[in-house]
Amino acid sequence: MVNYKSDSLDNTFAALADPTRRRILEALSVDYRRVTDLAAPFSMSLPAVSKHLRVLEKAGLLKRRRIGREHHIELKPESMKQAHLWIDHYRKFWESSLDSLADYLENNQPKKPTKRRKP
Repeated sequence: MVNYKSDSLDNTFAALADPTRRRILEALSVDYRRVTDLAAPFSMSLPAVSKHLRVLEKAGLLKRRRIGREHHIELKPESMKQAHLWIDHYRKFWESSLDSLADYLENNQPKKPTKRRKP
């Protein structure tokens, strides 16, 4: 088993579990955005969007820069590396297990009974 920092991984998956936060990350994958720009497509208040941003920030998925009164938000894709490694580890495990099961099923099929002909 590969060792992972549990708190960090838990925070990442908890942050990614929410569809609003995933949409925010998708918007940030293009370029940095101001908080007000990120909030525009959502039918929620600016403080509600800010709460989502804090969850993403705590998980290390984005970083915030203040320029004057504006907050600019930027994606930190490298912070998803640990989650990617965790998922990849289990993907390889399950692919191997499913390949073994497929081999077993292909090679151990019961012989079909032959039909007897009536004399």
